[in-house]
Amino acid sequence: MAAAKALIFDVGDYVVYPKHGVGRVIELQRSEIAGMQLELYVLRFEKERMTLRVPTNKAESVGMRKLSSSKTMDEALETLKGKPRVKRTMWSRRAQEYEAKINSGDLVSIAEVTRDLFRADDQPEQSYSERQIFEAASSRLARELAAMEQIDEPAALRKLLEILNAAAAIYNRDKEAAGAK
Repeated sequence: MAAAKALIFDVGDYVVYPKHGVGRVIELQRSEIAGMQLELYVLRFEKERMTLRVPTNKAESVGMRKLSSSKTMDEALETLKGKPRVKRTMWSRRAQEYEAKINSGDLVSIAEVTRDLFRADDQPEQSYSERQIFEAASSRLARELAAMEQIDEPAALRKLLEILNAAAAIYNRDKEAAGAK
């Protein structure tokens, strides 16, 4: 039997599982599966009302991680202030790229999707699928911010939308000024 590896996460830790976002380790379980003893992290995702069991030896390979550092969160929030970048490729291809960024679990990539798909109230309406992807990305970002700042998700989302609206006001003003020339 190999020496037991120190566990990366403890019960009570908030963790990020790339495909599902922020969850919490609610227990460590031992199970016998196909005659093998397995140690499992039991993760609870409140928003989805979902419980996930992840073998402790697979946690790293599936990309499970602790909450981001405040430096990474600051970088993500700074990303929201940037100018939105919209590629001129077909929507289906862009949608795939956005989904991949969200599922990567990388906070700055998720912030890029949130920024690029954000629409201020005075901007043209989004398509249903754009809105869905925007909500997935902004919710993922808000949940991690909420866990880090110990606030609820709606408060975290309001904070993100304030940043996005302030940035949109600047870029729209610049666009109007350029159009007036």
